[in-house]
Amino acid sequence: MKATATANANIALVKYWGKRDEKLILPTNSSISMTTDKMTTTTTVEFGKKYKSDIFVLNGKKISGKESKNVQKHLGLIRKICKKKEKARVESTNNFPTAAGLASSASGFAALTLAATHALCVSFDKKHLSIIARQGSGSACRSIFGGFAEWKHGEKSDGTDSYAHQIAPAEYWKEFTMIATVVFAGEKKIKSRAGMKQTVKTSPLYKSWLETAGNDLNSMRKGIFAKNFPIVGKTAESNALKMHATMFTTKPPIIYWSPATIKVIKAVQELRESGTECYFTMDAGPQVKVLCLKKNAKKIQAKLSNLTEVQKTILCAPGSHAKISLEHLF
Repeated sequence: MKATATANANIALVKYWGKRDEKLILPTNSSISMTTDKMTTTTTVEFGKKYKSDIFVLNGKKISGKESKNVQKHLGLIRKICKKKEKARVESTNNFPTAAGLASSASGFAALTLAATHALCVSFDKKHLSIIARQGSGSACRSIFGGFAEWKHGEKSDGTDSYAHQIAPAEYWKEFTMIATVVFAGEKKIKSRAGMKQTVKTSPLYKSWLETAGNDLNSMRKGIFAKNFPIVGKTAESNALKMHATMFTTKPPIIYWSPATIKVIKAVQELRESGTECYFTMDAGPQVKVLCLKKNAKKIQAKLSNLTEVQKTILCAPGSHAKISLEHLF
């Protein structure tokens, strides 16, 4: 009753921000993402009668409080689905900053879902794994898949039609590159779950966000299918700015940007103006992700790395789906 899984973080190119159902984590709009190949979570889960309660260890540290409760809740869901009762020990490691706006919850709950179901000897297809992972962290449903994935918001109240599916495999567009810049490695003060709830409730721009989501999704699909980088880049940048505009106008305002964030954005604009095509996108955090083609990646990475505000850059290509590993963490 022990298994280990790895899953990669995914970065949304068309964002998810807001839920129509908080409990089941059903989004108000669909989203499209790229699963990365360099930002990975590895998770080992062991169920057994020797455990009197669920234990969660992250990056070598035993976790308590809300984070631990979220993991326990997800284990409870999986136990219910698999018709098991045993408690579990969960150990997880990230090779990139946690809870800092780099989608660690996506890779984390995708890896947890695959490892826990496998440990309980229950094999689910990717669609059903996606539905389960979604209920731990919405964007985790996309990290079940490699390459480019779309999470359908669905219409049903029970969430059975809200899951991700792959729209293009990792090898489909090998030239596509994303450079994640880390300007602050600490945890953000306002977690995504709380932030989007407040935005839906109070932002006067939220209605416009929903009204334009469909066009952004259509443009992104078209750009990916045609490998049209300008369409993908422009759509992703515009979509990210619109999402943050809803946050800025939330009451009280949610501002994840820092002076370093703006410095990176300005650098991207300067590169573009000088003839090196690149675009930026951001999630709920201060980190900027820069989209470019492989031929320009090293040049762009070098410029970004030279910024004193940038602590680290992570060069990512489209990555693989969540996988079972034979190397346990304990």
